[in-house]
Amino acid sequence: MEKKNKTESKTTDNSGKTIKWILGVGYGLQGLRCFPWMSVNFFLKDGLQVDPSALQIFQNSANLPMVGKPLYGLISDAVYVFGEHRLPYVALGALLQAASWVAVAILSSSSISIYTLTFYLLLSNLGASFAEVANDAIVAELGKQPADLSSGNTKPSSSGELQSFVWIISSLGGAIGNLLGGIAMERFTSQQMFLMFGVIVFAQFCFTVLVRESSLNLPKNPPVGGMKKQLSELSSALHKPEIAYSIAWLAASYAIIPVLTGTMFFYQTQFLGIDSAILGVSKVFGQGAMILWSFVYNQRLKSISPRKLISAVQVTMAVFMLSDVLFVKGFYLKMGLPDSVYVVFFSGFLEVLFFFKMLPFSVLIAQLCPPGCEGSLMAFVMSANALSFIVSGYLGVALASYVGVTGSDFAGLPRGLLIQAVCTLVPLIWSSWIPDHVEPKTRRKEE
Repeated sequence: MEKKNKTESKTTDNSGKTIKWILGVGYGLQGLRCFPWMSVNFFLKDGLQVDPSALQIFQNSANLPMVGKPLYGLISDAVYVFGEHRLPYVALGALLQAASWVAVAILSSSSISIYTLTFYLLLSNLGASFAEVANDAIVAELGKQPADLSSGNTKPSSSGELQSFVWIISSLGGAIGNLLGGIAMERFTSQQMFLMFGVIVFAQFCFTVLVRESSLNLPKNPPVGGMKKQLSELSSALHKPEIAYSIAWLAASYAIIPVLTGTMFFYQTQFLGIDSAILGVSKVFGQGAMILWSFVYNQRLKSISPRKLISAVQVTMAVFMLSDVLFVKGFYLKMGLPDSVYVVFFSGFLEVLFFFKMLPFSVLIAQLCPPGCEGSLMAFVMSANALSFIVSGYLGVALASYVGVTGSDFAGLPRGLLIQAVCTLVPLIWSSWIPDHVEPKTRRKEE
């Protein structure tokens, strides 16, 4: 009996290490995607000469494949490939990304138009969506297991440890990607950067196909009933008020904010003359803040009511947007704070602050998610999130037009930022849609 227990313990340890390698590589590269995307923004502005509104429309339209995540989640839950239904989709996603970035890299500069670039980046985001859905499903499934992967204690993973782990890895990937991106833009062309990332993602594909899903020791959910059954289970989950209202609040809390990301990018680079290296450092600082947030949440904040914590993040976002109003009016410069310092610390922090509430929300959804439809439900959440960001971006284009902001005239930007801050506070009116406290629903892994 003792020998059997030792064998099972060793198997569990090996499984935990494999899981962390798979999720570490997957979420690390998910964060590293900012490396080529930083170059995309400058390529559009300087190479294709697009204006702020066109840049923002492009940025948000390229995310349209993310809206299809519920379908990808259903496929991942119901369609098995050689007896596996998570890692094959991670591999497929990596292959699609590698193919799209390498294709853009080898095209001649004269043959690249905004339409060509849009097509390949849509393909890249389709691949990223498949990979993210599969990885999110693995995290959600493991969140249902009653035992911690590494320590063997009885505390459920849904209490936040695994979510914090992947959050940290993704943030580290983002920090490295932004730092290297800012440096690489001074030394390499955009297409060379695209090629570098394409090779890295292809390496992820090769690594993933060498791992057997059985080594992850995931709960067994045989595809009984296929996609129709998964759709029925997803529908049943979404009919639960605590799930439906929570997702609706999160989506609305993003969609209602008319973000001015394209306009601020032009203001910082065109008007203030901030170079790519400073923007890279700014984004690295933001990713560092996300890592710190993960540690603080895991150690101090996960016992706090999700409603209170998420609402506090929403208020903090509005405060930093009001700070941007003062920044654009030159208040901080008059106080002796250089624009570049503000961009590094305050703008870098605000950019990632939008995502702070996703950590407690992902833990909340993992606790509420019924067994068997983790991939579908987490994909639906990410899809709703992606759609809300797209709507938010389009509203930002409308707001920029309303206040009269162009690539050379930023006189109306303070008024636009003020409107943005007010809109950020509106979702607090219906914050009661977020549950105050949830007991995690654990399940035993089938033998």
